Amino acid sequence: MAKRDYYEVLGVQKGATKEEIKKGYRKLAIQYHPDRNPGNKEAEDKFKEATEAYEVLSDDQKRQIYDQYGFAGLEGMGAGGGGSYSHAYTDFQDLFGGFDFDSIFGSFFGGGSRSRGRGEANNQGANLRYDMEISFKDAVYGTKTEIQFTHNESCEACKGTGGADGAKRKTCPTCQGAGQIRRNSGFFSMTQTCPTCQGAGSIIDNPCKACGGSGLEKRKRKIQITIPPGIDDGKRINIPKQGDAGRNGGPAGDLFIFMHVQSHPQFERSGEDLYCAVPISIMQAALGAELTVTVLDGKKIKIRIPAGTQNGKLLRVRDEGVPIGNTGRKGDLYIKVIVKVPSKLSSKSKQLLEEVSRIEGENESPEPLHLSELNN
Repeated sequence: MAKRDYYEVLGVQKGATKEEIKKGYRKLAIQYHPDRNPGNKEAEDKFKEATEAYEVLSDDQKRQIYDQYGFAGLEGMGAGGGGSYSHAYTDFQDLFGGFDFDSIFGSFFGGGSRSRGRGEANNQGANLRYDMEISFKDAVYGTKTEIQFTHNESCEACKGTGGADGAKRKTCPTCQGAGQIRRNSGFFSMTQTCPTCQGAGSIIDNPCKACGGSGLEKRKRKIQITIPPGIDDGKRINIPKQGDAGRNGGPAGDLFIFMHVQSHPQFERSGEDLYCAVPISIMQAALGAELTVTVLDGKKIKIRIPAGTQNGKLLRVRDEGVPIGNTGRKGDLYIKVIVKVPSKLSSKSKQLLEEVSRIEGENESPEPLHLSELNN
């Protein structure tokens, strides 16, 4: 079977840079690696083809000969004929730098996420999520509350060791305490989590009956939390060391509390500002008025309605909005004025309004407004 051009194999142009050649090979190596395609002869052949192409094109001397004389010029040089490809792997980290190969190939070797070997980092407990619904008012002004949740804590029976009757852990015979084993697969040399100790680096022969040797047990816990003023929907609060306890004395994870803010029937929020609407009569809009309005925290404030106020006008009340962190400052409150037109009038009220209409000489043939006037 005729060989394909090496540049075509790697999907690059003849004048490609070394970085482009490396990138092309890296993509194919990940896609067609035998461990990712067990028993797939076609994928194995493509992997070998790509590796052969990269071995030649990544070597300046071999690439120059190939460009001038083609495959024939490479005969006897240990390339192009199924020879050694050691040059392609002289610097594995350089070739695949930036890629998390444990996450890419971990499942092919029976492993999971990257194992960091012996030590606290490897035994750290899981982070936990708690979803909490709070009222609109509590989100604006902050509050203190108590929550209850379940997490893993150190087993009381074995004091977190996992061993029964004082049994101690011993070094894992498979990985010799490293928590990882190295596997050579073709040209690749990669590590995976030790299947015997699950990355702990140690095992125990006489496991604790209470926790099954894990050293952990589920418990309910109550804690007091402080919700800061101004917290928004979807934000989270981080409570350190309140997640699951770590194995073998490892540090606990964190507890993340996600906030879900209820809507309010009268108020809305935009950033640090609050919005509400109040109704006024036609006479209050025309003549002006001073009103008392109850704001979100229950306080009553005075607002002045200027004479001639139009329906939909926004009145700004400073420093009655959302608290801004620990600055002592607040956003503003915007009150939208809604002019209510009465649906029923007494005869006396009707006579008075008709008199006002006659005096003001209301236009019975209005022209359409300019669009710019709608925003005034």
